[in-house]
Order: sequence, then structure tokens, then C-alpha cells
Amino acid sequence: MSEVVFTATASRQWVKLAPQLRKRIGAKLEAFAQTGRGDIKKLKGQDGARLRVGDYRVIFYQESGDIVVVAVGHRRDIYD
Repeated sequence: MSEVVFTATASRQWVKLAPQLRKRIGAKLEAFAQTGRGDIKKLKGQDGARLRVGDYRVIFYQESGDIVVVAVGHRRDIYD
């Protein structure tokens, strides 16, 4: 099982999300951390991957067994 770690930027973005959305995204992150499965795609042109949760995306990379979350947000804003 991997541990989920948030960067400072991702933490600020996480707090701004609605509680219901945090719960939904958190459940998907935990499921990915435990099983390694989910709607994951490798990012093109940069390191890392994205986890899709409806219209929201979690940008992350894996480092020494941990999942480091870099950004969390709506799909229209997250790739800027």
C-alpha cells in the first residue's frame, strides 16, 4: 500500500474543494494507493500521471512507493 502525500500547492487546492468532492476524490486516491488501479493515464510532455474523478483531475507522480499529489482541480484548469 502506498502513502498519499500532498505538495503545498496541492494542499491549498484540496482545501478549496467542496467537502463532498474531497470525499469522492479521496476515496479514489485511497483505492489507487491500495490496488494500483483506477482511471490513470501518463501525462504527455511532462513527468507524472493523472487520476480522473468525473470532471476533476489529480496530477501526481510516484516516488519511492509514495503517491505525491502535485495538483487537484477541475479539468479545464488543471493542465495550465
